Amino acid sequence: MTTTNGPLVVALLYDGLCTFEFGIVAEIFGLYRPELGPGWYRFASAAIEPGPLHAHGGFLIMHDAGPELIDEADLIVVPGWKGIDFPVPEDLLARLKRAHARGARLASICSGAFVLAATGLLDDGPATTHWRYAAALRARFPSIEVDDKALYQVRDRIYTSAGSAAGMDLMIELVRQDFGSDAANSVARRLVMPAHRSGGQAQFVERAVPLRPDTSVAPVIERIRQDLRRPWTTDEMARLSGMSRRTFERRFREATGTGPGEWLIVARVEAAKDILSRSGNAVEDIADVVGFGTAHTLRHHFRRIVMQTPSQFRRAFEKRTPPDVSDVGDYRPQRTGS
Repeated sequence: MTTTNGPLVVALLYDGLCTFEFGIVAEIFGLYRPELGPGWYRFASAAIEPGPLHAHGGFLIMHDAGPELIDEADLIVVPGWKGIDFPVPEDLLARLKRAHARGARLASICSGAFVLAATGLLDDGPATTHWRYAAALRARFPSIEVDDKALYQVRDRIYTSAGSAAGMDLMIELVRQDFGSDAANSVARRLVMPAHRSGGQAQFVERAVPLRPDTSVAPVIERIRQDLRRPWTTDEMARLSGMSRRTFERRFREATGTGPGEWLIVARVEAAKDILSRSGNAVEDIADVVGFGTAHTLRHHFRRIVMQTPSQFRRAFEKRTPPDVSDVGDYRPQRTGS
């Protein structure tokens, strides 16, 4: 068996383990990489509770050691957590705090941020988690500066990352810090992924707010979505709904959580994202199709909402057969599940 003598990375195991998140850590730190020499990472798993332990997908987990291995680790990774409402064992919190005090680094993927937050070590500093959990993290730990846009955040040797794929971004960044850019690039190539992704998780958030059921403005919103190119005004929307402007604005906000003007901008950005992800159409043409009129206006709102340029967003997706955008009246963004 080939051995290495580099930093000891310990991934935590628990009943209900997030299999993919653990697999990320094991793949990046646990795979032997002879091209990077004997100083590469040592990797082990530590069960934080008695077994038997199961992982998502029906796997029974065999661990390398118990929680005492945390006391020896140079880097401890929390690969997700059982659920954002599950309490964190006091023994684990104490071990993580002691590890950090002696100089170890702590990292989390996705909901694992709730474990690190429970230690108190993230107080008064930035952290991130999956955008779907950001509001819960902010409410439960108000002293943490929750960033729901970043792929990962770093503070005082504590690293938090967003969704599962953002965990890969963070782990590659740790490789870069420890072994340099060449090593990080080498690992990224073997994973067939970029060594660094531009933008944050804002590019993946579906921001068009869904309607609440039985809303009186639903027909108007559906009509707008069918013809985003039209230069809609709030007065025109209100007339179409048969309401006064004041009543329409109130009911629209009740239904969507935002005003008609901002909702329309977000709906157009979402439509642009859909076309960009599936086509090679020019930005100028897309701006016209979705109702922004000019590429400048599209880029302005796209950067504000998605935190990327349209070109940066497009590069993250495969090139596929362009959709037929000639019939603008029939264009609707494709919807996918979360």
